[in-house]
Parts: sequence; structure tokens; C-alpha cells
Amino acid sequence: MRTFKTGLLATAAAVVLGAGVAQAEIIIATVGPMTGQYASFGEQMAKGAQMAVKDLNAKGGVLGQMLELKVGDDACDPKQAVAVANQMANDGVVFVAGHFCSGSSIPASAVYQEEGILQISPASTNPKLTEEGKSLVFRTCGRDDQQGVIAGDFLKDKFGDKKVAILHDKSAYGKGLADETKAALNAAGVQEAMFEAITAGEKDYSALVTKMKNEGIQIVYLGGYYTEAGLIVRQAKDQGLDITLMSGDALVATEFASIAGPASDGTLFTFSPDPRKNPDASQVVKAFQADGYNAEGYTLYTYGAIQAWAQAAEKAGSPDAAKVATALHADQFDTVLGKIGFDAKGDVSAPGYVVYKWKGGNYDYYAD
Repeated sequence: MRTFKTGLLATAAAVVLGAGVAQAEIIIATVGPMTGQYASFGEQMAKGAQMAVKDLNAKGGVLGQMLELKVGDDACDPKQAVAVANQMANDGVVFVAGHFCSGSSIPASAVYQEEGILQISPASTNPKLTEEGKSLVFRTCGRDDQQGVIAGDFLKDKFGDKKVAILHDKSAYGKGLADETKAALNAAGVQEAMFEAITAGEKDYSALVTKMKNEGIQIVYLGGYYTEAGLIVRQAKDQGLDITLMSGDALVATEFASIAGPASDGTLFTFSPDPRKNPDASQVVKAFQADGYNAEGYTLYTYGAIQAWAQAAEKAGSPDAAKVATALHADQFDTVLGKIGFDAKGDVSAPGYVVYKWKGGNYDYYAD
């Protein structure tokens, strides 16, 4: 297992945050892409987990015991995710806030289920994660079949008379989201002009841009991540193709604007309501700001996952995964995401998706 360290971030070595001289007694973890193309999302998760553990330990921990945090790196690679999951089991971890990529969360969830480790993903949106019936799997984010409906309806309402291309990066997340958006768009009576795959990691999408120009494409929906989205909109602008790009929650990172430059203006994406605007999160957001960190994206979704686990463990009177899972299903929890609960599958009961728009290097709620 590779580890990650930058600034104040913890490594995969045991770290006790805010515990003074007391010894940690309950081991939890966050796992995500701490290295690689999507390391910015891993940083969000690690920052959120660190702050949550620090705050819990400052109040006496959980069940009167200090928490120890491990940070694991799966690089959004399914095989590495399984290896990290097995390592967490060997290290005595009882709860994992992770993973980020659905393609990592899904295979890792099998390990956690077998090893009796509770998993709450703050970011994996593929429906399959909670559809497989695993009793120890939860998420604080929404699902692609919810996100796709919002995107499809929005495209129909705002761009129903335009020529639409739907692209995906062949990942579990990207293909799943593109399929759900296509289904919603088609159900609304709009047929896309193009539907095809791209290869994640490529740097030159000029052939794709040329094809879209020849097809008269005006709107592009991408099921994928911010790197490819940024490159496509930038290269489209460079080639004189005036398109509006829409995507999913993997664009909730300032790195998108860094890659796309001025071409990022006008780009749309779906994401859950921004928890930074939630009054329940104000003190935590200020604490991050005091540390010079913007708690964007999945920072607070990770913090909230750990809050929900901690409160459920207290209600269960034990960190045992099965007992905590029962408590998570039975109650609601006060978190930085607001009051949340979980349905029988482990999906969160919280407000759904809304549309955001990039402008001037930042994003905010879409407004006509």
C-alpha cells in the first residue's frame, strides 16, 4: 500500500489527532486517491477525516476512547483498492470513510463486508455499491440514477432544441452516469446526436473536437472526471467550437478551472447542495479556513460520514460494525451535512442534486 503525505495530511501510519498523551483505542480510516490523477479528491477526503477525528478526540473520542486515523491510497485503481482494504483489515480498522471512485469502492466493499468493517463512502455514486445487499455499506453522497435524472431533465428544459453529444470515460462512475443521463434525456423525448467513449488519460482530444464540429454538436454531456472535462472544453475553444459542457459531481474541484482556463466559464455540473453553505457546518468551515483550506467538494462529506459513524457507535454502545450498521439504519444524525439518515440499502436520506455553473474560476448554484 502506498501512502500520501503533504502539508498537515496524515500518512497511512497510525496518527492520533487531538489526543494529547492518551493512547488511541479505536482505529478508523479514510481511503481514496491520495496519489495519481485524482489526488485532489483524496486530499479533500483526508482533510475532512483529519478534522473530524481531531474534533471528536478533543471532546473525549468515541465511547470514551481516542480515535486513531489511517489514510490509505487506492489511486482510484480497483486492484489497489482491494489491497488497501485487506491492509486495513490487518491493521484492525473498524470503519472506513471511503472510497472515492465507484470502481474502487465496489470491489473494496466485498473485503469490508467479509472482514466485518463498516464502510461509508462520501463520494461513490454508482448505484451498484448499495444494490448488492451488503449490510455494512453506506454512503453520504447520492446516486447516479438520481444525478442522471436531474441532468437529463435540465438538458431537456434548457437545451432540448440543441444537438447533444453524450461522452463517457468507460469507468464505473463515468459510464454509469452517462447511461443514467442518456436514459433520462431519452425518456424526456430528446435523442442525442452522439454517444461514445473517450479514453481517460489522453491529452489530445482534437479528433473528438473535429468530429463534434462536423456533427454540429452544441451541448456535450460528459460522464467522467475533471481532467478530461477541462481538456475537452479548452481544446474545443481553441478549435473554435462553441459548446456548453455539462458533467457530474467529479467537476467539484478547482483543478477543473486550472486545466480549462477561461474555457471553464459556463460549464455546468450536478452535485449535492454545497455543505459549506449549511449553517450546521459554519464552525467547521471556519476551522478549515483558519488552517488556510477551502473545504470544497467531498471534504465535508467525509467529515459528515465520520460524524454519523461516531454517533451511531455511541448509540450502539460498541464500535462493532454490525451493531453500528443497525444504529445507522434506525436513527438520524446531526452532521455538517444537516440531519441525515440511511435507508435499508445504506443510501443517505438527504437533499438531492442541484446544478452548478463555473464562472471566473469558481462555481456556484446555477441561476438563469
